[in-house]
Amino acid sequence: MAAAQPAPAPARPGNNVAGGRQLRRDAFSLWLEAPFVIAMRCHEMGMAAMTGSTQDTAEMTRMVTEKMAAAAESAVAANFALAKAMMTAATPETAARAVSEAALKPYGKRVRRNAKRLAARKR
Repeated sequence: MAAAQPAPAPARPGNNVAGGRQLRRDAFSLWLEAPFVIAMRCHEMGMAAMTGSTQDTAEMTRMVTEKMAAAAESAVAANFALAKAMMTAATPETAARAVSEAALKPYGKRVRRNAKRLAARKR
C-alpha cells in the first residue's frame, strides 16, 4: 500500500517565478557572450602569434586583471547579499537567488563590456 504524499507547501510571497527572471537573464547572457569574448581573444592571440606581434600583451594582461577584479567584486557582492538576506530573515530561496544574482553581476558586466569592445575593434 502506497503512503499518502504530503500536500505541497503553500506559495510564499517571495517565491514566485518572476523573481528569478533577472538571474536567468544574467546567466543566459553570460552563457551566450562569454564564449564570444573567449573566441575573439583567442583569434587575436592567434593572429599576434602568426605575425610575431607583441601588441596583444595589453589585452592578455587585461584578461587576467579583469578576472581577478571580477572575482573579488563577486565575492564581496555575494557576501553583502548574504548578510542582507540574513538580516532581513529572507527565505532560503530568496537568499540563494539574491546571492546568485549578486555573484553573477560583476562577471556579466565585464563580459558585456568586453564583447562590445572586442566587436567594435573588428569593424
